[in-house]
Amino acid sequence: MAFESNDQAKAYWRENIRLMLGLLAVWFVVSYGFGILLVDTLDAISFGGFKLGFWFAQQGSIYVFVALIFFYVVKMNALDKKYNVHEE
Repeated sequence: MAFESNDQAKAYWRENIRLMLGLLAVWFVVSYGFGILLVDTLDAISFGGFKLGFWFAQQGSIYVFVALIFFYVVKMNALDKKYNVHEE
């Protein structure tokens, strides 16, 4: 990976860190917020025969995590192309 300038490298990593922090925030809200803090409120809603709070604690946070991985891959490929450091 070769950047054209030091400023370009800093901008690339700034965007990368911002993306990771955003995705970690989403994962935290879904797993801790929905699965633990808001479980009683979400249990009033049924999803697939299960209480929604229980579903987020057991399945939903895992599905969201896997979706976030795929989202990260797509966004990082676009970021690599933007800064011309993608693999051929």
